[in-house]
Amino acid sequence: MNAKRTSLITAISGLLLAAAIGLHIADFHDWKQTLLILATIIAGTPILIKAFKALRMKAFSIELLVTIAVVGALFIGEYVESAAVTFLFLFGAFLEARTLEKTRSSLKALVDMTPLEATVIRNDETMIVSVDDVELGDRVIIRSGEKVAVDGHIATGTATLNEAAITGESVPASKTIEDRVFSGTIVDSGFIEVIADRVGEDTTFARIIELVEEAQESQSTTEKFLDRFANIYTPTIVVLSVLVYIFSRNIEMTLTFLVIACPGALVISAPVSIVAGIGNGARNGVLIKGGDIMEKLAKIDTVVFDKTGTLTRGRPEVTDIHSFAGAPENLLQLVAEAEMISEHHLGQTIVREAKKRNLSFVNEPQDAEIIRGNGIRARIDGKLLAIGNRKLMAAEGIGIEESVEAYAIRREKAGNTAIFASIDGKIAGVFSIADRIRPEAAHALQQLRASGVKKIIMLTGDNRHTAELVGAQLGLDEVHAELLPEDKVAIIQKLKDTGHKVAMAGDGINDAPAIATANIGLAMGKGGTDISMETADVVLMTDRLNQFSHAYSLAKATVRNMKQNTFFAVGTVGLLLAGVLLGKVFLASGMLIHELSVLIVILNAIRLIRYTKRKSESQQAEPILVTE
Repeated sequence: MNAKRTSLITAISGLLLAAAIGLHIADFHDWKQTLLILATIIAGTPILIKAFKALRMKAFSIELLVTIAVVGALFIGEYVESAAVTFLFLFGAFLEARTLEKTRSSLKALVDMTPLEATVIRNDETMIVSVDDVELGDRVIIRSGEKVAVDGHIATGTATLNEAAITGESVPASKTIEDRVFSGTIVDSGFIEVIADRVGEDTTFARIIELVEEAQESQSTTEKFLDRFANIYTPTIVVLSVLVYIFSRNIEMTLTFLVIACPGALVISAPVSIVAGIGNGARNGVLIKGGDIMEKLAKIDTVVFDKTGTLTRGRPEVTDIHSFAGAPENLLQLVAEAEMISEHHLGQTIVREAKKRNLSFVNEPQDAEIIRGNGIRARIDGKLLAIGNRKLMAAEGIGIEESVEAYAIRREKAGNTAIFASIDGKIAGVFSIADRIRPEAAHALQQLRASGVKKIIMLTGDNRHTAELVGAQLGLDEVHAELLPEDKVAIIQKLKDTGHKVAMAGDGINDAPAIATANIGLAMGKGGTDISMETADVVLMTDRLNQFSHAYSLAKATVRNMKQNTFFAVGTVGLLLAGVLLGKVFLASGMLIHELSVLIVILNAIRLIRYTKRKSESQQAEPILVTE
């Protein structure tokens, strides 16, 4: 039964109950009894139907307890109690439904932001089409005030975009040619044309809505336990009620015991907290994929970070090219032509540097091979190039002279990643590439420690000098460098084996195995790959690490809220039952207190919707450079 129908039946039942009170005052006894019976039937029918449906599924529901109590009250002529109980029970269900709708408001707000139309250029003609009719490769025009309907790269124009739907960040971001934009974001000012590379259900925005829906529907460990508990609890209460009657011979007390024992507040105590917590995360750009994940995240005591793209910005730059044979520009051109096959961020950095210097790409790489975690090998213009780290040079049997090694170490100690480039078996040069630590990283790590994380570790495939420099600047507990993806998996497994609850944060394809191995996997959504986002349990939809500390503290607050609700619900039922057995609590008053406890549990959960971490978290620390 939906909230609208519940509210209608509750209103009719309440009016009949109020009219019965009026007739009682006017001393129309028979009419009063008739209205009370009518109110009981109207409000009790949906309760009876729900109890019957549960019984057909071999489940003993709360509605079954209420139905037995109401039938008993009618049987002994306690019409006031029967009408009051059914009205209050439905009123509680109405409040619960309305509140759950409110806790899901974050999702509704997201859905409401979904663009419906797009302006596209086809065959030199501008037309407005439904967003479902936009095709891959379409050139989409977005003007000031309009929503972006596709994911893609800007072909022409500049604009500032509100990306809150994706990142949770309300400060507009400046975008220009080749920058990536996402469906659901809004152009604050400017004009852009975007080439669509993801449309419809494949857009990042559509995936966010899907993930939030799935997360809010999934059950936490506590919810699953409560479901099993309710199935055992109901028949137990029926048996206890029979015992109460056998020893007291008081049918009214027995019926009151039966109704008051309903664990309504207990059953909703976990779901309403989880839904509110996940909704809060979605509104702040954090996707937490379910209640079970929320509970696991709250227990984390060790956090492992990848370096590039996670602790650093992931936008490295070439800071120096040291050529041992010929002009640096010639070496850069050869290496960039080879790196065209690479998707690794360091390889792409070299390609970007060549483009920035307007170097032309005239040779196609031949016999190219990517050596995972170490570099690439390719033949360019008849020359065999090996480009990568020391392990690759050793594997290729290429010796590194002492002077070259000394130069590379100096660059690494200054915070650079040294990339060796060899031509025909001889080192031809060293590329120095550096990245910046995220400006908010140090502050975010402090917040994680303040929230309860005991150990923070960095795992990276980068050289140990750069890794140690980053580790020292951020005050990390452990730094492990020059690792392959399987090495990261082994370290995380070892941490788990020694009793640590581990969260792994990364952004690349090579991080996916480690993310999957950790107790909680966390991906940087905006700059991350689809694989790491699919593998991760938690996705940060922007490149801000302080969202991680928000997610962690939110998970703890949600679990704490769930425990508060459970304790309050159990305590209320216990006190009421004691009151019933002592003859201090009666059916109507007990039911009123019972429903109030449901309302209090709901109101407590609603606090999570507005939960924010410490205000100081929004402040960003001063940028720290890895480079000299």
